[in-house]
Amino acid sequence: MSIFLNDYTYELPPDRIALYPLKERDQSKLLFYRDGQISHYIFDRLPDLLPPNSFLFFNDTKVIPARLIFQKETGAEIEIFLLNPLAPSPLLTKAMVARESCVWECTVGNMKRWKNDVVLLREVDGIRMEARLKDRNKGYVQFSWNSHLTFSELIMRFGDTPLPPYLHRKAESSDRERYQTVYSRYEGAVAAPTAGLHFTNRTMDALVARGFGYDFLTLHVSAGTFQPLKVERAEEHVMHEERIVVTRKNLDPLLNETNFIVPVGTTSMRTLESLYWYGVKLLGNPESEFVVSQHDPYLETDSLPTRHNAIKAVIGFMERNNLKLVHGNTSIYIRPGYSFRVCNGLITNFHQPGSTLLLLVAAFIGGDWKKVYDEALLHDYRFLSYGDSSLLIPSSH
Repeated sequence: MSIFLNDYTYELPPDRIALYPLKERDQSKLLFYRDGQISHYIFDRLPDLLPPNSFLFFNDTKVIPARLIFQKETGAEIEIFLLNPLAPSPLLTKAMVARESCVWECTVGNMKRWKNDVVLLREVDGIRMEARLKDRNKGYVQFSWNSHLTFSELIMRFGDTPLPPYLHRKAESSDRERYQTVYSRYEGAVAAPTAGLHFTNRTMDALVARGFGYDFLTLHVSAGTFQPLKVERAEEHVMHEERIVVTRKNLDPLLNETNFIVPVGTTSMRTLESLYWYGVKLLGNPESEFVVSQHDPYLETDSLPTRHNAIKAVIGFMERNNLKLVHGNTSIYIRPGYSFRVCNGLITNFHQPGSTLLLLVAAFIGGDWKKVYDEALLHDYRFLSYGDSSLLIPSSH
């Protein structure tokens, strides 16, 4: 099935992109789509709109100050953007507590001005940070510093909030707090799971008061989430890989087929759907590695298991190996033609034209994505990361 990118774009006026968040998180607009019908609310009404037996999943990743600016003696700026840790460990939990030295895969702005033998320096409050190129072609950079601070503590002093490139502005001090969800916990993302930015403690309490359950899983959002599609046929796009951490506790609500599963954001949705496909792999090979490729959901299969049986296979793997959590990597590519196996609803913001995130929305609600986006534009919704929200429930539910 060919998916032509031109069919998944729309006109987004620049003044509809929210450059700053609202003062009150839960006062953003909320577009409610269900059974082809659209209505408009304020986000704090969300608990009143969720179907019975809804169970929500939040992504508790925490955005790190991944943008580091160094200056050469000539005054030229070199921007280093952290992507993935390499040493002393590729595991984020270990990489963030590294002391004195570490190596990361990065993207480097003005790379041509950074010669191989030049050490970039920056100093703040007597702490000196150095950056050296380890591999120019692969973007490997070694950092070292003259302090016992962990790398996490170091970049809190030296780094800037990695705002999306389409905001076209520098990060400000207020972004450190507002470009995080109120429930962010585990460091490692270089972009926020923005659907969660609308939630407040008050909203969470209201969910509990209405009898809805929720839990937290982790997907560390990578810079690939902003990677534009550069192909005419969307199925030819090479999807980025992101790291997942799922706990044993996450799985129990998925066993109950009566639960109406509502991920908060596309990252939570991609995590939940990846769990299903991992379960499919385990049913074929009980010791399969937790790696989901962009092609896995589209391979021809005679029969596929229920959500219950796929998740049961993941539980079996964790119990056999005495695991309380499992780490994985996913490149799942949810686009029109995808059959959802876990998720019944979706809370999400309004995404860029021709993006993988818009393709995900189109896969979920079909051609009505155009109606939803036209309505949002007509009613002055604010778009993208700091913009307004939607609750989407396809007609089949």
